[in-house]
Amino acid sequence: MKPIILSVFLIVLFSDFTLAQKGESQRIPLIGNQAPSFKAPTTNEMLNFPKDYGKQWKILFAHPRDFTPVCSSEILELAYRQEEFQKLNAQIVILSVDKMVSHLSWKSDLESIEFKGREKVKIQFPLVVDSSAVISYKYGMLDSKSEVGQSVRGVFFIDPENTIRLFQFYPIEIGRNIDEILRALKALQERDQMKNIVLPANWQPGDDYMIPALTPEDKEELKKPDSDVYYINWYMIYKKSK
Repeated sequence: MKPIILSVFLIVLFSDFTLAQKGESQRIPLIGNQAPSFKAPTTNEMLNFPKDYGKQWKILFAHPRDFTPVCSSEILELAYRQEEFQKLNAQIVILSVDKMVSHLSWKSDLESIEFKGREKVKIQFPLVVDSSAVISYKYGMLDSKSEVGQSVRGVFFIDPENTIRLFQFYPIEIGRNIDEILRALKALQERDQMKNIVLPANWQPGDDYMIPALTPEDKEELKKPDSDVYYINWYMIYKKSK
């Protein structure tokens, strides 16, 4: 009997050690990296990510747990804005370490709520099952401080070429700003379209751009009395948005 007890103890000890090592060694895929791929069941259908979404933008939105207050408010706010993401050719994908039965029950319950006086909303985007935490680990989102095993509040912006362009991490106590997620997505798309621009602090669609370096065309433009290019100083050069 004693050898069996000792064996069980060693297995548990080794498992805890392995999980601790895993939590410490996980790495966040950086901007410019290809998005880690995965296959997983979701509340919509089986998902092969990011392949299934082709040339769309993908917003991978991780949350710690189903049926928690902040997470619930975030998913509902995303649901009320989901058509805006669709118009920007972006697909929202929700990720957590909960099981399918929890996802389905939570989704159904959220769809019955009239949140902040608004009508009930259908959640069209998928909730991915990551009960083994393999996907969260791939994206460096396992919460190393959690004893129950959960992800941080992570958001990855993945472009049509499946390259990671931006990511945001929040602590579990603070909900994310959906306006900022949409603004960041629009900024990335604007930058891709315009190429030789950068976008200043608090940029919103329609605001003027900044120029990292003057091109020959910009220098010619500066000579015009109604130039679209203008200076604040030599290292802060703006271009009017048309």
